[in-house]
Amino acid sequence: MMLRISFILTAFCCLITANMLHAEPKLVPDISQSKVEIRSSFSGTELLLFGAIINKDIERHDKIDVVVILRGPDQSIIIREKQKVGGIWINAASQEYLSVPSYYSIASSAPLEKIVDRKTALIYELGINRLQLSPGGIIDQNANQRFVDGLADLLQRKSIYAERQSEVQITDNVLYRARLYLPSNVPVGTYIAETLLLSNGEVIAANDKVRVEIKKVGFEALITKLAEQYSLFYGLLAVFISLFLGWIAGRIFQK
Repeated sequence: MMLRISFILTAFCCLITANMLHAEPKLVPDISQSKVEIRSSFSGTELLLFGAIINKDIERHDKIDVVVILRGPDQSIIIREKQKVGGIWINAASQEYLSVPSYYSIASSAPLEKIVDRKTALIYELGINRLQLSPGGIIDQNANQRFVDGLADLLQRKSIYAERQSEVQITDNVLYRARLYLPSNVPVGTYIAETLLLSNGEVIAANDKVRVEIKKVGFEALITKLAEQYSLFYGLLAVFISLFLGWIAGRIFQK
């Protein structure tokens, strides 16, 4: 009886060991700051996203790449196209999009076109030109592409959207790290940091459990709260302050 139990335990241990040796890779990510506070002196900051790759079967995945994405909360937005009429620029056509990331930054260990196939890139929205913005209503494909390209260009010039290819560093196929920049005009909200492990153009592991909370504090938080929750009072206060400052300036110049 004891011999039988011993045989079963030995077989069970061998089975567990075999499963561990051939287990799929797992990502264990972390971030340098889980909270970012925006004050009057805030001029931007840099986040370090790092982590480890464990249970990696080297024989099956001898060449790996890592992609890191930091994405802000989605928002609806209306894009208006400017058109010159009679020498004056006016708003012409417009289009609403329902799910536009308020912030999007992606970094990869190599150029995306070399490490991921087109289908996978579309599924995981890898790259600014592959974001699925969900247009509101029916729109012509050419017009949609024109609006999307214009929005992407605008947000990239504001550093709200960014692509940093070949900037993820991988050490011994185990450790990885990437630096992503948050500009001074970064939107507030809860951000999601997603890490993808790729091999032969396919995603073999993913983790999106890292969160970053970006919020305004101090006087900036008070102004934001007044503008959002007490808009009438905020408007009247702004008018009063403008009139008061104008009166003060007038008195000074009279003297």
